[in-house]
Amino acid sequence: MPDAKIRAVTVDFWGTLMFDPPASDNRYKQKRLADFETILRAAGLAVTPKALDRAYEESGRRLAKIWQTHRAVPVQEHVTTLLDALEPGLPGRLGSGAMAALVQAYANPALLVPPTPDLSAKGALTTLAAQGTILCVVSNTMRTPGVVLRKILERYGLLAPFKLLTFPDECGVRKPDPEIFHLTLRQLGLAPHEAVHVGDDPVLDVQGAQQAGMRVIQVTAMPPAALPRKPDAVVRQLGELPAALSQLT
Repeated sequence: MPDAKIRAVTVDFWGTLMFDPPASDNRYKQKRLADFETILRAAGLAVTPKALDRAYEESGRRLAKIWQTHRAVPVQEHVTTLLDALEPGLPGRLGSGAMAALVQAYANPALLVPPTPDLSAKGALTTLAAQGTILCVVSNTMRTPGVVLRKILERYGLLAPFKLLTFPDECGVRKPDPEIFHLTLRQLGLAPHEAVHVGDDPVLDVQGAQQAGMRVIQVTAMPPAALPRKPDAVVRQLGELPAALSQLT
């Protein structure tokens, strides 16, 4: 139904709402490892930075195998995976206080130096919300969990317009699996043709949402003819979104 009324817009987080330089991954890693060393030593465990680094990389490989199946696990399981890679059976030997501290240390580095928002996003989201459009976030997560991404949005005044936020570490499904879109729409009581997804990635966002039966607006500086997959529209930034949506209705 190409002319169906658009009742909801789902928006990607990374590369669409927020932007992080490549160096951020290593900065977050180093913060996690430093905090893990402090917490584990306080718990009476002798650990070295080198051993922690190896365990971190091994946990990444184990998590990647899960992510490749378009599935995800809670952040607590990220931590137990890392600890088990450090020393098999270690998670079961740590007290609840130490485990809680490790989960916080793992989850929170992005709050210290948060990603940069699309400065045009707030105006566009405010406009769409005022028009009665339901706004949601549907975004993959890596090591930074959804609970922290919400805090980042709130810090920039971008959380309030969103009625629903769907993240893999909370729902267990990752893009491009259409189910992450479908479960969001089920919570809204909407059909796929009533919603448009907005994101930057040709596979995760464009292919995933199209396979879910949704229309897609891709955020990209590339001309439409050069795109590997064909969205319904393109914008360079979210400030162009209200006008692009008006052309789809």
